[in-house]
Amino acid sequence: MDAVQGGTVPGLEGQLRSAKRNVALLTAAQAILGSAGPLSFSVGALAGYELLGTDKSLATAPMTGFNVGVALGAVVVAVAARVLGRKASFMVGAVTVGLGGLVAALALFRSDFWLFALGLLLIGLSAGFTQKIRFAAADASPSFYKGKAISWILAGGIVSAILGPQLAIWAKDYFAPVLFAGTFMALVPLSLAALAILVFLRLPEKPVGSGSADEPARPLAEIVLTRRFLTGLVCGIGSYALMTFMMIGAPLAMVIGCGLPTEMATLGIQWHVIAMFCPSFFTGMLIARHGAEKVVALGLVILMACAVVAHMGVELWNFWGALVLLGIGWNFGFIGSTAIVAASYRPQEADKVQGFNDIVLFGTVALSSFSSGRVFTAYGWDVMNLVIWPVTIVCLALILAEMRAARLRSAASR
Repeated sequence: MDAVQGGTVPGLEGQLRSAKRNVALLTAAQAILGSAGPLSFSVGALAGYELLGTDKSLATAPMTGFNVGVALGAVVVAVAARVLGRKASFMVGAVTVGLGGLVAALALFRSDFWLFALGLLLIGLSAGFTQKIRFAAADASPSFYKGKAISWILAGGIVSAILGPQLAIWAKDYFAPVLFAGTFMALVPLSLAALAILVFLRLPEKPVGSGSADEPARPLAEIVLTRRFLTGLVCGIGSYALMTFMMIGAPLAMVIGCGLPTEMATLGIQWHVIAMFCPSFFTGMLIARHGAEKVVALGLVILMACAVVAHMGVELWNFWGALVLLGIGWNFGFIGSTAIVAASYRPQEADKVQGFNDIVLFGTVALSSFSSGRVFTAYGWDVMNLVIWPVTIVCLALILAEMRAARLRSAASR
């Protein structure tokens, strides 16, 4: 039996009921807080571009600040979860997104590029807290429900995909002539709405899982050096870093490089984010039926297809088609990789392994976002597309090796 705030939940059926309730609340909170990411990605690089002088190579630095914030958030949320509990830590994250929105809006009023980057860092810090939600849902669920729990959390991103870019469009002129200030001010009511939902959350004190609480926790180094964890980590990094690299560069390529309207770039990001999360309704079922490794492999192949479409031209349909494929490939690659990582540790090892995973993951993603603007400025959109190939090939080789090792382990156990 697992102790739950406010009482105990007996048996597997009770655990499942409790898990579904928590997943529903976490999905709603994820949908609201997650919209800060699409909103920032839609206009962050463009706003940074406008705040700079003649040298535009740092245009994506605010988005790098966002991703640095996500990496820092992975550390802060791990500490906060231990000191305050996961529920309170998520509420801190909700407050932080509103504060980041206020700082970013103030920076735009003052035309202060680095203050704007700080605002994006704070928004990213809150996103680091939000990233923990997928693990909280998995840890609050029985083993057979973990894949579906992660999928439902990410399915909430469909709301984020619509809400974030639409707020970017609707509110960008609210404080005209200060462009995009209203967009970031809109994060304040969103943070309040998320707080109202999180009040009703009741999470287990300990992760629900098949492992025995009597088993000693292994050293972190031992866990992270296992083939299974490393495969999940590297494939998760590859999927997420490529998605960020291309997503941040795409608005610059569309608006600055090809002269397309800002609204078309923002709508392209909206369709991209919808594609990121829409498959989540069935990704969990695919994982349960075919295994996480095969789902990751499919995601990597779709990312290759994204590169093919992007290479074909610079018409609007090329950008939108590539962004949609980018989103679908990320979904399969990232959810599958998260499931692999979640299966590599015991329940009592969850916090330290998840924290390590997210620090490495989002630290690398921060580097990819910074390099996005510099690569675009120096070499253009076509060269950015070429980066997809070596990354996906390496990840695909790793996942195929893990699948082969799993078959050998299965055969040896018979």
